[in-house]
Amino acid sequence: MPGRPGRERPLSRTASARALAGFLPDCARLFARLARDEAIPRRRRLLLAAAVGYLALPFDLVPDFLPVVGLLDDALLVAVLLRHVLRTAGPDVIARHWPGPEPSLRVVLRLAGRS
Repeated sequence: MPGRPGRERPLSRTASARALAGFLPDCARLFARLARDEAIPRRRRLLLAAAVGYLALPFDLVPDFLPVVGLLDDALLVAVLLRHVLRTAGPDVIARHWPGPEPSLRVVLRLAGRS
């Protein structure tokens, strides 16, 4: 509702679908950017680079064509790594490198344990 403080306008269905379809590719781009950021410790950057490779591969440990479960392994990997990066570098680093829309960034930060 316009005029009410603290309330955001909901995304249209098209914008929501576009954000959802681009979420995992945006996460892969985020991980690639974070893997090149010198502010993040080397070990975390190596994990991020490995995750980029895993997310980019056309096959997974759990195939994506299985409903729900197929994408769950990717989402779990994203959430765990984001929590590690958030603890080390902070939310501002994630926000600076996020390539997707603002509502998706809020989801990413929530996945990383930041409310």
